[in-house]
Amino acid sequence: QEGTYERIGDEKTRRVDVRIIAATNRNLKEEVLAKRFREDLFYRLNVFPIEVPPLRHRTEDIPSLASRFLKLAAQKLNLLLPQFTKANMLELQGYDWPGNIRELQNVIERAVITSRSGKLAFNLTQGKQGNGRRGKEAAQPKPNNDNPILTEQEMKLRDRENILKALHQCGWKITGAGGAAETLEMKPTTLHSKIKKLALKKPD
Repeated sequence: QEGTYERIGDEKTRRVDVRIIAATNRNLKEEVLAKRFREDLFYRLNVFPIEVPPLRHRTEDIPSLASRFLKLAAQKLNLLLPQFTKANMLELQGYDWPGNIRELQNVIERAVITSRSGKLAFNLTQGKQGNGRRGKEAAQPKPNNDNPILTEQEMKLRDRENILKALHQCGWKITGAGGAAETLEMKPTTLHSKIKKLALKKPD
């Protein structure tokens, strides 16, 4: 606070000109009240607090962050740079990210390591997908170790949810640039057939 400090076991007072920047994912006011954080230290640090919302509340930042992490991972691992598909990005933006940016970076790096032919696949935790909110538990398959085996009904549910998500994202535009067929990397005729089979209808 006064710009001075003493080394442990040293009687000499030293002067420094620094600014301390501290970060935490905890509510320090609550920690102080619970006697888990020193009150005097809190007030020394709490000069200019900046609150950053969790990643699930700012999904618009995910494309730029993911692209940056993808480039860094490819450089770090000395691998060819894969490319995100629109379906990849929809999947990333539909996840809750309880581990915030650090989890996003780890997921991207893992996908780069396991990528084949430039295609990325993410192993996102079951039960935490659905437009930035937790998905319905009933619609999620029961986990079996790290690779759940889906029943026929569960596969239908997942296919239906995925198509609906793409349709909503694209404003129910099916064909052409920016359409759901392009986003899903699916032929428009195939998508039309699935929409009819699943009895999906555009909301009024």
